[in-house]
Parts: sequence; C-alpha cells; structure tokens
Amino acid sequence: MTTSEIPIFPPQTVLVPGGFLPLQVFEQRYLDMVRDCVRDELGFGVCLVLDSATEHKAAQHTKLGTLARVRDWNTMENGLLGITTMGFERFKILKSKMRDNGLMVAEVEWIAEPPGVQVPDEYLLLSGFVERFMDKLSANYPGYDRSQLDDASWVGYRLTELLPLKNLERQGLMEINDPIRRLQLLVEILPRLQ
Repeated sequence: MTTSEIPIFPPQTVLVPGGFLPLQVFEQRYLDMVRDCVRDELGFGVCLVLDSATEHKAAQHTKLGTLARVRDWNTMENGLLGITTMGFERFKILKSKMRDNGLMVAEVEWIAEPPGVQVPDEYLLLSGFVERFMDKLSANYPGYDRSQLDDASWVGYRLTELLPLKNLERQGLMEINDPIRRLQLLVEILPRLQ
C-alpha cells in the first residue's frame, strides 16, 4: 500500500484521470497551495464537495478523488488566479487534518489503474462519441492520440468527464475500477441523455 500526504481542494465538480479541469482560485490558503505545488512540482487532491461548509460545520466531501497537477496559470480579468489542471492518479483518503490556515491535508492511498483493456466491439459506439468530442476539444488534452480511442479506461473516463451528468453520477463512474463495467453503465445512461 503506497501512501502520501497531499493538500485537498474540494470544488463542486469531479476530476477523472486524464481529465481537464480549469479552476479559479481566490482564497489565500488555495493560492498558497497552488504556489507550493507549482514550485515543488507536486499535485493536490480534488474531491467533490457533497455539503458546503457552514458557520457550525466543516464542508463534507467524497473520500475518493483524483490527483490534479497544474498545467498552466494566468491572472484573469476579474483579478482571480486561473489555473488549468490535469487529472492523474485516483486516491482514497485514509485520514485528514486541517492546517492552521484552513487548508486540509490528507494521508491518501493510491488506487492503481487496471492494466490496459481494449474497447470491446460492443462498445465501439462510445469510442465514436469520444472521437467527436476530441475533434472539438483535443487542445485541452495534450498528448492526445487517436490510439487512445481503443483504450477502455481512457474512453470511459473521457465520457464520464464530458457527458452532461450530475456530479454524484460522475463521481460514481470515476470510482469504478473495472473499465468495462464503466463502459456498460455509460451505455445504459446514454438513452437518457438524448
């Protein structure tokens, strides 16, 4: 079991491995986190917020998330820091603590991705959907290569990320370890989206 301690950023969205996630950062604790991550070439954890913080309780978030690494940053017209991140390994939070500045850090266990599995013939329709997305969005995915359309994990993660799903549904798909099971659930979801 490989573990690490990483800072946690809880947005109201889900990041999947290989995913593209632009963020606006304005709280000092997160500005410091981004600065440290860029300087030290480290990542931070992205975990979906389930219940926002109130005066009397801390925010609740999922225990399974994805490591984000900053690809690019700029100052936006509104004065906020804009960062573009990319998703890498998934993790499970084992325990967490709050630093004095309000930044949560967590000891996480890394979740190994299953070995590459080719998209079975009965799911090639899904590869076709992703190909159409990539015709428009490939600039967001540096290193994109058409051969990735044959990889069941990659295709499943892209659809999980790009289809208009509710966050909890997206989170559930991201948490699945079996790439073929993820493709099957996506096939079952598609008719509802049309």
